[in-house]
Amino acid sequence: MSESKHSPIRLLTLAAVLCALVFVATAYLPRIPLGAGGYVHIGDAFIYLAAALLPMPYACAVGAIGAGLADALTGFLIYAPGTAVIKAAMALFFTYKSKKIICARNLTAVIPAGVVCIGGYYFYDVILAKSFAAPLAWIWGNVLQAIASAVIFVVLGFVFDRFNLKSNIVK
Repeated sequence: MSESKHSPIRLLTLAAVLCALVFVATAYLPRIPLGAGGYVHIGDAFIYLAAALLPMPYACAVGAIGAGLADALTGFLIYAPGTAVIKAAMALFFTYKSKKIICARNLTAVIPAGVVCIGGYYFYDVILAKSFAAPLAWIWGNVLQAIASAVIFVVLGFVFDRFNLKSNIVK
């Protein structure tokens, strides 16, 4: 029995695997600690990858659940609600409809996704700190994270495209 690569079970399974990958990349792969108690991670690169492989609702869920769980289970529970919204929104700029992971839209999508990350966490920190000034000291970490995740996504995307892996995973 041949199953379509767009079947809900196949998409849900791929989303679950990518969700776990986002969680591990965010919570456990090398992280750069920030003075404010936070950290810079590479999990966003895998959110971008999920958004280039999966239809939008699945990609948004991967970002929200994977990164939200990482916050909740590594001592940053207060950030989990903001993270879920911010990471889901970051996935909105990418497309899975291209035959390649690295297409013009996905290559440029890292810019608005990075802006959402930086701005989203700034405003979330404003709410938590009750100050517009204090979160400015932490913004550099989100800039570093956005840049690192974009570079890793592009490198992984080119490698996946080189071996034509997207066509074997999802059409």
